[in-house]
Amino acid sequence: MAEPTAASTSTTTARIVWQTADKFLRNIVDEEDYGDFILPFTVLRRLECMLADSKNQVTEFVASLGALPPHLIDIAVKDRFGLSFYNVSPLDLATIASVDDNVDKSLKSYIDGFSNNIADIWVSFDFNRRAKVLADANRLHAVVKHFSTLDLSPKNLSNTGMGDVFEDVMYRAFNKKGKAAGNFYTPRDAIKLMVDILIANDDETLAGENAARSIYDPTAGSGGMLLIAQEALRRMNEKIDVTLYGQELMASAFALGKADLLIQGGRPDAIKQGNTLVQDLYEGQTFDYVLSNPPFGVDWEVEEKSVRDQAKVPGSRFSHGLPSISDGQMLFLAHCASKLSPRGKNGQGGRAAVVSNAAPLFNSDKGPTAIRQWLLDEDLVDAVIALPPNMFYGTGIPTYVWILDTNKDSERQGKIQLIDGSDHWALLRRPMGEKRREMRAEERSPVLEAYKAFEHADPKISRVMTPDDFKFRDVPIYKQARLSARFSDEAVDALRGRKDFTDEHVAVLESLDGTSWNDLPKTFPQAAKAAGLKAPLGLVDAVMKAMAVPDDSAPPAVDRKGNAVPSSGWKITERVPLSEDLVEHMEREVIPFFPDAQWDEDKAKYGNEIPFTRIFYTPKAPRPLDEIDSEVQNLMGELADMFKLVSDQ
Repeated sequence: MAEPTAASTSTTTARIVWQTADKFLRNIVDEEDYGDFILPFTVLRRLECMLADSKNQVTEFVASLGALPPHLIDIAVKDRFGLSFYNVSPLDLATIASVDDNVDKSLKSYIDGFSNNIADIWVSFDFNRRAKVLADANRLHAVVKHFSTLDLSPKNLSNTGMGDVFEDVMYRAFNKKGKAAGNFYTPRDAIKLMVDILIANDDETLAGENAARSIYDPTAGSGGMLLIAQEALRRMNEKIDVTLYGQELMASAFALGKADLLIQGGRPDAIKQGNTLVQDLYEGQTFDYVLSNPPFGVDWEVEEKSVRDQAKVPGSRFSHGLPSISDGQMLFLAHCASKLSPRGKNGQGGRAAVVSNAAPLFNSDKGPTAIRQWLLDEDLVDAVIALPPNMFYGTGIPTYVWILDTNKDSERQGKIQLIDGSDHWALLRRPMGEKRREMRAEERSPVLEAYKAFEHADPKISRVMTPDDFKFRDVPIYKQARLSARFSDEAVDALRGRKDFTDEHVAVLESLDGTSWNDLPKTFPQAAKAAGLKAPLGLVDAVMKAMAVPDDSAPPAVDRKGNAVPSSGWKITERVPLSEDLVEHMEREVIPFFPDAQWDEDKAKYGNEIPFTRIFYTPKAPRPLDEIDSEVQNLMGELADMFKLVSDQ
C-alpha cells in the first residue's frame, strides 16, 4: 500500500487531471467520453516524464545505429539504457505548448517518435482522431499545455501512486460512462482477495532465490489483475522472477493496460490484443497463475463458428461442453482451466481465480452441466467464494470467485471448499456506479483465514464438501395407486370399440362390480370362461383400465404382471446427491411423508450443480402470531384515527 503522502499526491494529481474535463472538454466532448480523452494524455505525460532524464542520450544512440531494423534498435536500447521503450522526437509537450501553431501536427510528430513496440498504444487509444477533435474545437493547445505542467515523474509519483491516479480517473470515467465501461476494470479490493487466495498455499515455494512465476489474464482489461498479483508476489520475495501475460479485446482497455504495465516496468508485449474466444494468442502455453473477470451474460454469437470448430477437437479447451449463445462466461472458465500448468515433478501446478455470476454454479443446460462435470471429475475445483453484492462497477448482482487448482494439497484433494464472504464488506464513502461496497483488508482477512483453516474453519462461513455432493440423480417418485373394480356405463363405453369385446361381456363386467381390482387378471378370465366367452390378455388389460376407480381403502394396486401401478396425476422428482445411498435417502426424506412412494432408479437423470445459497441458508423462525396480530391492530387503529380525522374535516 502506498504511503499516506503518496496517496495524497495521487488523489490531488487525479483531481487535477480530471479537472481537464471541466475546463477544456465541456461542450466539446460528451460527458460520458471524458475518460477517453483524459487517459491517453495522462499516459503520454507519464511516459514522457519517465524518459526525460535519458532522452537526449537515447536519441543520440538511436541515431548512431543508422538504418538498423526497429526490433534490433529496441534490443540495443534495452541493453544500453534498460528501457523497454523510448522516444526520439526532438519535441515534448512543453515544447509543443510553447507555440500555438500547428499543435496537432507537432503532437502527431511527437507520438510518431515513440519506439515501434508501443505504437499500438496510440492506435488503440485512437489518439490522432481524438487530438483532431480537440484541435477542431480550438482546445488542443490548452490541453497539451495543461498536461505539460503536471509532474508525473517517478521521483514525484511512484508506480503504485501512478496506478492510483489511473484508478481514480477510471473510477470517475466509469461513473459517467455507466455499466459498459466497468466491463474491463475489476475493483482492486476484489483482485487483492483473489490474489491472496491464489498464493495462500504457495508460500514456501515462493521464498527461494530462484523462484519464478508466470501470471496470465485472458480478459486483461487495464491490466490491474496482473499488476496486483505481481506486486503481491514481490512483497513475498523481492528477487522473484515474475512474467506477465495478458490478452484483451477492447482497444481502449488494451492501450491502457499495455501502458500501465510499461509504467510498472513490464514488457511491451506483456498484453496482446485479440479475441480470446476466437484465438488464444498464447496457444500451447500454460501458466502458474491465471486470473480473469470475464464479462457476464455476454452473447458469443459472433464467435460461434470458431468456438464450435474448436470444440470438435477432442481434448481442446472448448471440447467439454458449450453454454448457450446468450452467456459465454463458462467458455472463459473452461479456457482458464485449460491454461493451468499441469502438476509438475516438484509438486507445483497451476492455480486460477475466475469471477462469475451465479449462473455457472447451477445452470442446468447441457453445456454448462458438462463443463462442471469435467471440472468436478478432474478435481480441478478447489474453492468457490461468494463476494458481497454491489462489489463491481457494472453490476450489483451477487458474484463468485472460482478457485481452480491442478495440484491441490493432499488434505484438499477430492474436496471443494465453499466460502461465504457475502457479509464481509464496508460501505464506500463515494459509490462508483453499481459499486457501493468494498472489502478492505479487515473484511478480506476472515475469508482468507477461512480458506487457510479449511476443514477447521467456522461452518457459518465455510463448508468443505466432495465433488459427489454436487453431482446428483433426479429420481422420479410416484405414489402407488389404490383401486377398486367398479362397473359403469362409462367403463362399457370405453370397451365397445374393441373387436374382442361383445355385448355378452357386459354382464361379466357387472358381476365383478366391487371385487378386488388386483384380482381382475384372474377373476375376469374365469367369469368370461364360465359365460362361454373369450378373454385375451389385451382385453384383460383394457378391462382393468376401464373398471379402475380410486379407492383409498383398497390395497396398493398392482397390474397383472405384479408391477406397482402409479397414481395418475401424482409424481414428483427427488434430487439425491451421488454421495448419498439412494435407499437410505428415500427412507429418510421421502417415506416418512409418503408411505406409498415408489421410485425407479433406472429412469433417474444425472446432473450437477453447486447450490451455494441453499447450502448456506439458515432458516429463520417466523414471528409469533400474537406479535403480528398486535401490529395489525395498531395499524388498524392508526388508520381508523386517520379516517376519522378526514371525515371530521
